Amino acid sequence: MRYILLSLVTAVLIFLPTGCEQGQSDNATQTDSVTVKESAKSDKPLLLDDLPLLLDDEPPLLLDDPAQSLADGDMADNSRCFVCHINYVQEKIAVIHARHDMGCAHCHGESDEHIADESWASGGNGTAPDKIYTKDKVNPFCLDCHSKDKLPEDQHKPLFEDADKKKYCTDCHGDHLLIERKTKWK
Repeated sequence: MRYILLSLVTAVLIFLPTGCEQGQSDNATQTDSVTVKESAKSDKPLLLDDLPLLLDDEPPLLLDDPAQSLADGDMADNSRCFVCHINYVQEKIAVIHARHDMGCAHCHGESDEHIADESWASGGNGTAPDKIYTKDKVNPFCLDCHSKDKLPEDQHKPLFEDADKKKYCTDCHGDHLLIERKTKWK
């Protein structure tokens, strides 16, 4: 009984300020049309119901290097993928590409069947993404956009010099591949 009473008091304390604030809307913007810039300039505090509840104007995926972000450019929406692949939310290669409006689907296709397949949750073998790159295909795919003649030669020498000691883009640019694949696709 004591826990029920404590839960009720906590709920009232949490939701009471929100309810009071909603009744005092003098020229308040509609919840679905609030923008980050409008809310940042406003003297009114953001409520939990107000979207988006962001603390500043930065894009949702951040690295410590602000020079990597585009000023007002579009950012790729990878939220469909991050539901399961949360480990890529802060991976440098995924973040930088997203900031340049190139999301997971740019390289892996829309992968609708992969996303809709819920057999993963029960330990089953899922549907593969539309496109997957084996290690020997990583470099040619990356070089489709990042042409060899535009790469800093001194930093990329190991990538092109010694065929016996093959290097891959992902050796230096993020851990975007699985060290050991444990899934056998359907």
